[in-house]
Amino acid sequence: MSEALNRDYTVCEEIGRGRFGVVYRCYSAGSGDSFAVKSVDKRLLSDDSIDRQCLYNEAKIMQVLAPNPNVIQVYDVYEDENWLHLVMELCNSPDLYCRVSERVFDESEARSVMVPLMEAIAHCHRLGVVHRDLKPDNVLFDEWNRLKLADFGSAECVRENELLSGVVGTPYYVAPEVLSGRNYNEKVDVWSAGVILYVMLTGVAPFYGNSATEIFDAVLRANLRFPARYFHSVSPAVKDLLRRMLCKDASRRFSAEQVLGHPWMQGNREMNIPM
Repeated sequence: MSEALNRDYTVCEEIGRGRFGVVYRCYSAGSGDSFAVKSVDKRLLSDDSIDRQCLYNEAKIMQVLAPNPNVIQVYDVYEDENWLHLVMELCNSPDLYCRVSERVFDESEARSVMVPLMEAIAHCHRLGVVHRDLKPDNVLFDEWNRLKLADFGSAECVRENELLSGVVGTPYYVAPEVLSGRNYNEKVDVWSAGVILYVMLTGVAPFYGNSATEIFDAVLRANLRFPARYFHSVSPAVKDLLRRMLCKDASRRFSAEQVLGHPWMQGNREMNIPM
């Protein structure tokens, strides 16, 4: 651990393990306020490793995005020869993965997650940040149940109209254009958020397989269905939104701002939309 970190914060118990390190609860020596600190032993990362690049990228991007009420905030960064420490907001409520593992959400509950999530994504996109790994595990909640988007290790900053490349993401949530090898833009995040919405409402993924290969094949086909056993009481409005978010043609897929403007996101379940 860094001497400077130990001077400013009291580091306590482990509360999680992130992609690049261990997360601890800590307290400010000055104020006594609680925070989380992600500590990474740089000696475990080779100098030219992708993980090392992602680690530094995460710290930079999180500082670019601050402050925003729905993006996890970094307060301090400490680095010495062997360690990198990121002092962040403490999110000690169950994350979205834990919540959707226990039960399905009704539409009101799903909307209460989707609105701040899409506001966070829209904020990222306005600043040229593409998250690229949206999934329930990365949707956190603080002690007041406020949503915080986290884990920017796979994120990239892009200029206007600049495209990205490279297969990045998590099987169930990755967009088809990522898997196809084509260049892609920020709408990959909208696709992933659409999968999250589908999972919240049903407890299952819209594109499923028994192996990574089968999942990828299902995502590439992008055959979106609404089985009656899951969607018998789901409104036409949310189905319409899902079609627009999980549109295989990224040029026709909604942007984050368009999602926020959709009637269902505004609380309107009643739309003249075919089932």
